[in-house]
This record gives sequence, structure tokens and C-alpha cells, in this order.
Amino acid sequence: MKTESIVFAVAGALFGLIVGWVIGTQQIPMRIVAGGAAAAPAAQTAQTAATPATRPALDESQAAPLRNIAERDPRNVPSRVHLGDMYFDAGRYQEATRWYEEALALVPKDVNVSTDLAICYYYTDQADRAITQMSASLAIDPKHTKTWLNLGVVKAFGKQDLAGATEAWNEVIKLAPGSEEASSAQRALDNLKAAHPDGAMPPAGSAPVAAGASPSGILKK
Repeated sequence: MKTESIVFAVAGALFGLIVGWVIGTQQIPMRIVAGGAAAAPAAQTAQTAATPATRPALDESQAAPLRNIAERDPRNVPSRVHLGDMYFDAGRYQEATRWYEEALALVPKDVNVSTDLAICYYYTDQADRAITQMSASLAIDPKHTKTWLNLGVVKAFGKQDLAGATEAWNEVIKLAPGSEEASSAQRALDNLKAAHPDGAMPPAGSAPVAAGASPSGILKK
């Protein structure tokens, strides 16, 4: 499992990426289009607010032995978590969901597995379910900054909920001041404020538009 922090890097004046880290170790980018008049054509051709990057194909020679272990031992947690990670890395989120759900059923207090599962829900167009699962993660560990960081991403770009995203990212800053996660959260807040100074987000389903220097990073594990 790879429960690292989101890494946001300044990417330019009008164009950029903003990606959160989804608990675990894999890196799946979430893309948003930069704003401003010069960036309008890009905004018009943008797809969804969060589009995972193309991932390498699953290595079946590695997955098959793990599936055999999981099928032989219905209580084996590591094989299920590893399979979830492998399918996630390959961009096969439905299959990753299955393995994370099975692992979480065996270790319901594992905050990392819980948040990994939430990210899979997000990438399969289930933002509400992702938020519910992240809430479960925070019930396990209210100070889990990676979950708070990703909750902000889902609320901002999955639900167009600027207030909710702001609250989540401010929580990261409060819980871990001076940390890499706090820096990422602050840059995300600054970016949203620059893009939406009136506090209003675009309608649900539209691609968020960022103004000024846009941060980029990776949403996931």
C-alpha cells in the first residue's frame, strides 16, 4: 500500500494540472484545465474534472499467483491489497474495487485500504460513495491527512463543492502545519481562490478552470 502525500508543483501561468494523492502508493493524475481567456480553447475541449492518466497494462504473471493465494485463502489480506494496488495502477478500477472491498471486510479498521477504496469509487464516477467511504476512513483516524487531502479533491472536482473542499484542505493545514501535505493543501486553496474569487464553482459536470499558476501532482496511493 502506498499512503503517500499529494505532491503539488507549480506548473505555469495559465495551464496546469491539479492532482490529489489517493491513499496507497500508486499515482493516478486528476486533470483540470487552466483558465483565462488564452486557455478557453483548452477548457472547451477538456473532458471531466478528474481523468486518470493512461496506465500500463496489468502484468498477469504477477497477478495470477496472487489471485491463486486469495482464492485458496479467503482470509488472506495482503494478497487482496496487493491485487487492489496492481489493478489500480493498471487503471482497472472496478477490479481494484473488488479486492479493496474484500480486504476491508477482513480489516475494517485499516484506514489506508478504506481510502484506497474511496478513490476507486471516485474514479468509477461514484463521488458520493467516495465521500461516504472517506468519512468512514476519518471515523477510523480523524487525523489522517491523506484522506483529508483527497476528500478536498473529490469535493472540489467530483461534487463542485468549493466550501467542502476548502474545509477539508484547511483541516490538513491545521493537522499538519509545515508538512508537505499542508503545503499541497495551501496551494490547492490558493488555486481555487484565484480561479473562483467569488466562491462559486462551475456547474457539476463541467471542467474546473484554474487561473494563474496551477499546481500539479498525483491523486492516489
